[in-house]
Amino acid sequence: MGQRPACPTDPARSALMRRVRQRGTTPEDAVAVVLRDLGIFYRRNVRSLPGSPDFANKARRFAIFVNGCFWHRHPGCPKTTTPTRNREFWLKKFDQNVARDAAKTAALEAAGFGVIVVWECETKDAEGLRRRLAEELKE
Repeated sequence: MGQRPACPTDPARSALMRRVRQRGTTPEDAVAVVLRDLGIFYRRNVRSLPGSPDFANKARRFAIFVNGCFWHRHPGCPKTTTPTRNREFWLKKFDQNVARDAAKTAALEAAGFGVIVVWECETKDAEGLRRRLAEELKE
């Protein structure tokens, strides 16, 4: 049996990763539905705020990030796996993502915004998500 050729990236894997969207994802749409049902007004992908939160309301001073469990390293979630191929690259990438998330949150909090992080896996339970957002966004 021959060894695999030394290839830093697999073309099929690269194609798969290119298809991962950053905006307009299914988890974001689930959060939008809950916010509308709660009668909470928001803007999507607010580029004028630090980190361009997925949802924000400047008057009510809240920002919501909808994070993918894999990309943003949701603690304890089974989706938070690390690829075995090119492991050092992935570990560095994930560390940078987590550091960037912390910096975005700190900048928003310094500007007086409450920051909520909704994890991808939380969007599977619509009623649980509804309860959580209603509690965190009550006036």
